[in-house]
Amino acid sequence: QVQLVESGGGLVQSGSSLSLSCAASVRTVSNYVMGWFRQAPGKEREFVSAISQSGLSTAYADSVKGRFTNSRDNAKNTVYLQMNSLEPEDTAVYYCAANADAFYAGTYRDHQKYVYWGQGTQVTVSS
Repeated sequence: QVQLVESGGGLVQSGSSLSLSCAASVRTVSNYVMGWFRQAPGKEREFVSAISQSGLSTAYADSVKGRFTNSRDNAKNTVYLQMNSLEPEDTAVYYCAANADAFYAGTYRDHQKYVYWGQGTQVTVSS
């Protein structure tokens, strides 16, 4: 069982930056692809980014590419999402999640492939 805890959300103005963290309860999180998803009110949960087990490969949704950076520190059992140039459209609850598939399997965009989820952290961007 892997427990994930997100932190770092908040209320910021458009154009600002935020850094989210996702701390895992076990070292075996290094065996998982780690993904970030978000869900805005009245909308479906959407893929934001994923990072491979080693941290060498990443993937991003087109809407955040060039603005968000996904990274991980397996020694600290922690994954990070650096969010720059935030826009009101980025307002959502952000979740981190763990996927047991290999990164090259390409399942990281499918939230149903993730087996562990954090509780989420709210990000609100005002215009």
